[in-house]
This record gives sequence, C-alpha cells and structure tokens, in this order.
Amino acid sequence: QLQLVESGGGLVQPGGPLRLSCAASGFTLVHFVIGWFRQAPGKDREGVSCISSSDGTTYYADSVKGRFTISRDNAKNTVYLQMDSLKPEDTAHYFCAAGYGASTSVHVKCLTSRGMDYWGKGTLVTVSQ
Repeated sequence: QLQLVESGGGLVQPGGPLRLSCAASGFTLVHFVIGWFRQAPGKDREGVSCISSSDGTTYYADSVKGRFTISRDNAKNTVYLQMDSLKPEDTAHYFCAAGYGASTSVHVKCLTSRGMDYWGKGTLVTVSQ
C-alpha cells in the first residue's frame, strides 16, 4: 500500500524554524517528484516546494524562496522541508504529495499539482505569538 505520512507540524513563533518530514512507504521515491503543498483556511491550495528524487532538481514558490529548503534522503525514503524565518502567513495545513515523473516536470507539477497522484493527510503549521 502506497503511503505518505507527514510529521513535524506544530505551533511556532514568527521568525522561528520548523522542519517537516514526509516518509514514504510501499514504494521508493526514486523517479518520483515529491512536493509540499499548503492550504490555509479560505485560500486555494498552493505548491510550496517540490524536488526530483532522481537528480535533486527543485522548485520553490516565490513566497518561500530564501526561507524554505527542500531536501530528500533516498536511503530513508523521506523528504524534508526546512522552514526558517516563518511568518504568520505561512500558517496552513501542509501536505506531502508524490507523482511519477522526470526532473523536467518538477516546475509544472508544483505549480498545478497535476500528476501528483499520492497524497498524505497533512500536518498543521501555525505561526503565531
């Protein structure tokens, strides 16, 4: 059974860091694009950052560039999202997703979520005093 399980969400003060993890089971991440998406109340889902597990090609939304870093550990079948300098507007449910595809599809998959066939249940990140 293919599964993605997120962890690491919680409450953090503005300016603080948080690291999210996405552990995959039932399949290996190699040859997949893995991404983090978020959805805040009343807002559309947004692609935050994606990475190709084959060659490490990455994509970042403009809103998180310079603050968030995505990485993968293929041996652990896990993808991470290091979030620094968090802002209240980063508050959202964060979801991990995976879609089979080449590194050339990272950008499109992150912008549209098309082809991201497997989704985790999400983890809540709250940035507040």
